[in-house]
Amino acid sequence: MTTANNYKPCDLVIYGALGDLTRRKLLISLYKLDESALLEADTRIIAVDRMPQDTAGYIEIARKSLDEFFSEPLEASVWERLAKRFIYVQVDITDLEQFKKLSKVVDQKSRVMVNYLAIPPMLFSNICKGLQKAKLNTKESRIVMEKPIGHDLASSRVINDTVAEVFSEEQIYRIDHYLGKETVLNLLALRFANSIFTTNWDHNAIDHIQITVAEDIGIEGRWEYFDKAGQMRDMLQNHLLQILTFIAMEPPVNLEAQSIHNEKIKVLQALRPITDYNVEDRTVRGQYAKGYIKGQQVPGYLEEEGANISSTTESFVAMRIDIDNWRWAGVPFYLRTGKRMSYKRTEIVIYFKQLPHNIFKDSYRSLPANKLIIHLQPREGVEIEMLNKIPGIDGAIKLQQTKLDLSFSETFNNQRVFGGYERLLLEAMRGNPTLFISREETEQAWTWVDSILRAWAKLSDKPRAYTAGTWGPNAADALLARDGRTWED
Repeated sequence: MTTANNYKPCDLVIYGALGDLTRRKLLISLYKLDESALLEADTRIIAVDRMPQDTAGYIEIARKSLDEFFSEPLEASVWERLAKRFIYVQVDITDLEQFKKLSKVVDQKSRVMVNYLAIPPMLFSNICKGLQKAKLNTKESRIVMEKPIGHDLASSRVINDTVAEVFSEEQIYRIDHYLGKETVLNLLALRFANSIFTTNWDHNAIDHIQITVAEDIGIEGRWEYFDKAGQMRDMLQNHLLQILTFIAMEPPVNLEAQSIHNEKIKVLQALRPITDYNVEDRTVRGQYAKGYIKGQQVPGYLEEEGANISSTTESFVAMRIDIDNWRWAGVPFYLRTGKRMSYKRTEIVIYFKQLPHNIFKDSYRSLPANKLIIHLQPREGVEIEMLNKIPGIDGAIKLQQTKLDLSFSETFNNQRVFGGYERLLLEAMRGNPTLFISREETEQAWTWVDSILRAWAKLSDKPRAYTAGTWGPNAADALLARDGRTWED
């Protein structure tokens, strides 16, 4: 049965249904989608995990998870509707024979099977082979892959090759929840629907661009995973580079997935390589030491539970990126991301060039540059910093910096601002691949990042220490100071 919107109901199969991602993110997102009447009436949620459990027991676990991690009170009618969608299936995914259990539950004649892999990538192969053995890999079925997809180009190709043996590229949805954020999507509208920006979005008008993704949390008990990954693999290789492609790409032919993917790939291909030759001038690595966050003392990275005190894994990265194409020639992109920083903040700052001549020297000896600030979290919105005349009739024209502030929650107060996971879950169920990452994007990003990781491995110095609750090591400030610039703090 299809709806008036012509969307077919789904069997959303979540592997790792008892895991942290499902309990903290996916269940909340599914609740919000159901609350907004965005799930098809006949869509079911098939929870798969290896622990012995029945459906009633899983529904109780799901309810406890929502009570623990969801900040809003649950509406009884929404919860009852959502709870009726759950079916729990115990599957040991290392035993391919057990996938036949899903054959008895999934109904591919009336629903699309969407397989969400909320599990470590090393288990992707088992699931794909298990679905193939159970003959559940039909042409209509889909598979959603969580990051990280590998730890370098070679391992990424192994994972992609394994999945590609069972599913075509059109069936594979590689998820990066940042691409579901309203303000990231708004970059398309901002850039390509407004002539004021479209005609001033290049090296002629823009001085430089900063992207900051700061977290105030530490590694949150994920020592074993994070110490093998580091901030470069965990955040910069995917989240920050994806944001950068949306900022820097050329206008796509249309809003179809392939058109957007093509333009993003061109940006990644144009990134100037960072190698042994320039890695020390272009990058900064940091590792947090003990300090204070929100008035509470927190341990340093090497003092975290289970830590290896000789670890040289970075919890902070800052770098200058240059894009070697016509549009961005001479415009540096400064990226930084770290844990245990002053506060949680994700934003993009576009610095426009200063005017060459100043007739308002009584107010400003040097006119400050206009800035376009795009807030991704915690408050989504857009600000424009500009100069205006201070009202008065005393004869002198005095200027003051002011902001034009577009807060999404305040401007669109009748519209719900959805999070990244809600949007991407919905798009996967509806079969729209636009906001997901293609294989070529993933591998092009790894190609560029691998060069930096190899160069770092040859350096004798360790990551620079920075106190928890600050904005990273002093060397990150020096990175911009060498170019006569400062971070937006």
